[in-house]
Amino acid sequence: MQKLIVGKNEENQRFDKYLMKVFPNAGSSFLYKMLRKKNITLNKKKATGAEKIKLNDSVEVFFSDETFLKMRGQSNAINTDVYERAFLSLKGIEVIYEDEDVLALNKPVGILSQTDEKNHISINEWMIGYLLHKGKITKESLSTYKPSVVNRLDRNTTGLMFCGISLKGSQTLSALFKDRTINKYYVCVVHGVISESSNLHAYLKKDNSDNIVDVKDKPFTGSVEIITEYKPLKVCGEYTILEVHLITGKTHQIRAHLAYIGHPLVGDTKYGGKSHEHKFQLLHSYRTVFPKLESMPNLSEKEIVCKLPKEYDKYLN
Repeated sequence: MQKLIVGKNEENQRFDKYLMKVFPNAGSSFLYKMLRKKNITLNKKKATGAEKIKLNDSVEVFFSDETFLKMRGQSNAINTDVYERAFLSLKGIEVIYEDEDVLALNKPVGILSQTDEKNHISINEWMIGYLLHKGKITKESLSTYKPSVVNRLDRNTTGLMFCGISLKGSQTLSALFKDRTINKYYVCVVHGVISESSNLHAYLKKDNSDNIVDVKDKPFTGSVEIITEYKPLKVCGEYTILEVHLITGKTHQIRAHLAYIGHPLVGDTKYGGKSHEHKFQLLHSYRTVFPKLESMPNLSEKEIVCKLPKEYDKYLN
C-alpha cells in the first residue's frame, strides 16, 4: 500500500482529476475501476472520483510497487532541463512582486509569454526555472501542478505579467482577468497630438493567417466588441504619451484600436507606426490594480507598478 497526501497545489479539485495527474499512464477507465474496487481510497473511505479534495486529505493506493511506478510513469521523471535552460539564458526579466501564491514579472522586449511551435523557451519556462531555483516548487510537485503565466503580452510588448505559483493563485488570477475585475493600465507613445481623454468602442477580428487584426466601428462577421480608455500624459512635439486603461483584452487591441483612430504606436510598423530608432512598439504594461480580495489579502486592493523601459526617457524628458 502506498499513501499520498494532498498538498497545497492539489487541493480544491476533483479527486478523479487529481488521480489522472498522479497516474498519467493509468487511463481513466482503469482508475475508475480501482475506485470501485476500493483499491484507491480517500481518507480510508470508498470514493467515486467526483469528490473535491482538500489539503492534507489522505489517498491510499493498494497497488504493487511495480504497478504503482508503472502507472505514475513520466510523472516520476519530469525533465526540468528546459526550465533550467530558460532561467539561465533569458536575460532582463525582473521579479516585481512575489508571495506564496502569485508572482509578478517585468517582461522585457523580445521574449514570448508562452512557447509557440518554433520557440521552446518563453517567460513561462523562465518562471518555472526561477521557482525551482528558489526551492518554491520541486521537480516532483510539477507532476500534479505546473505553475503558469495567466496573462499574455505580445513578444515586443513589455511590462507586467502575472503567474500563478499555487493552484489557488492561478484560479484567482484567471477569474480576475476573465471577469475584468482587475484594472490593467498601459503606457504607450503614439504618433500625433492627443489633448483629451476618450473612451473608445469598436469591433475587432483577428486574421490568424498573418497574425493581424481588423478594427471597425460596427459589428461584422466574426468580430468581438472592444473597449479602450485612454488619457494623455504628455505631448512631446508630434508625439503623445498615453495612459491606456484596457477594459477588454483582445489580441493587439491597443495597437490596432489606436491605429484605427489615426494614432499608431511609435515603432509599430505592423499597424502603420514609424520605427525611427525603435525596433518594437512602445507599449508597456506598467500598472495593475487589484479589487478587494478576501481569499488573497496580500493582493487585496493592491497596486503593482512596473517601471518604464529606457526607450521612453527621450519622450518623458
